Amino acid sequence: MESFSLILAIVVVTALAFDFTNGFHDTANAMATTISTGALKPKIAVTMSAALNLVGAFLSVEVANTISKGLVDETGIRPEVIFAALVGAILWNLVTWLVGLPSSSSHALMGGLIGAAIASAGFGAVHGDVLVTKVLLPAVAAPVVAGIASMLATRFSYGIGGKAEGEATRKGYRAGQIASAGLVSLAHGTNDAQKTMGIITLALVAGGAVAPGSNPPVWVILSAGLAIALGTYIGGWRIIRTMGTGLTDLEPRQGFAAQTSAATAILASSHLGFSLSTTHVVSGSVMGAGLGRKGGVVRWSTATRMAVAWVLTLPAAALVGAGAETVTDLGDWGTAAVAVFLVAASATIWKISRREVVDHTNVVADTAEPAGVVTTAIAAVTPPPAGTISEDLTATIPSPAASEPAPRAVPPTATV
Repeated sequence: MESFSLILAIVVVTALAFDFTNGFHDTANAMATTISTGALKPKIAVTMSAALNLVGAFLSVEVANTISKGLVDETGIRPEVIFAALVGAILWNLVTWLVGLPSSSSHALMGGLIGAAIASAGFGAVHGDVLVTKVLLPAVAAPVVAGIASMLATRFSYGIGGKAEGEATRKGYRAGQIASAGLVSLAHGTNDAQKTMGIITLALVAGGAVAPGSNPPVWVILSAGLAIALGTYIGGWRIIRTMGTGLTDLEPRQGFAAQTSAATAILASSHLGFSLSTTHVVSGSVMGAGLGRKGGVVRWSTATRMAVAWVLTLPAAALVGAGAETVTDLGDWGTAAVAVFLVAASATIWKISRREVVDHTNVVADTAEPAGVVTTAIAAVTPPPAGTISEDLTATIPSPAASEPAPRAVPPTATV
């Protein structure tokens, strides 16, 4: 029983560590556009987002129930399986944070859980209908729906505003952007904090600490809310930079439209119990806002890298989770080995990140993409513009008189 209690405690601590990484990994979802447009200072933005994440954690438990009761079969799931799932999710979060890609923490968690459950109990341990209807379909539909809504909202905003670009107009949209960013933070708490609540509740059920089908205990809700709020306060500055300035350039009214559209989609999905990726929703909204403004540009190479990360999240986390479960199945020493590997890998990733530090002082640095090969080649062969040729150029051409030898003098002929 002591050994069992120890592994259960390890699972709970690891789950809260994942929740912490979820917080700083997804801070960009709520505050990237607010910071990039100058509506809020970076530190103020993450502080506000952290507080609202904590409040949002207490608003609903529907998403938590989706994970703890619906995605995998509770019977036969050991605490070691949950631990292995969390290892896959944490490592994927840290790797994508290191390279500044806003991937889905939600899908990393569910991928790790699916892989570990299959490695432990076979494919029958995963409820395929729940996976398709409440995970995969929302993952595909969310960025598209949010992007279209944001694009229409942006065009409507510019349409009713006309060419009003005065200081009063900018202040109004910045105030609206702050309010909508707060709404996204609240929605993030209602959706993402619940995923950790669900995974801890599943571990408690697996360990016999609570009855199957139970809702998350109050202490689980509180600890999960505090963990994600602390991670949000730390600030995932690398991903904030990508989301705020690396994907497109936004004006305050675009930021307002993007965040309002994202918050609406996230809150609706939380009410329905969909384990939606807030990253997918906000990314789609930001791209839609970029396309909604006349002359707006989306940096598609960045968007493509993000899409590749989205596709890889579930299978990559599942593979790591399955591998970790295979090792933990060898006994206590296997669980200890996986724990040591997780700590060592996390420390290595953090050390690598110190080579190029991104924080609140340089998060809005210019991240414009370099010129492409064609653009560079054209620039290399383009003749200089008119008026740049100096008059000295003609002086280098020798005159005809100077280029021909002078005629030799002929002596006068003597006369007789």
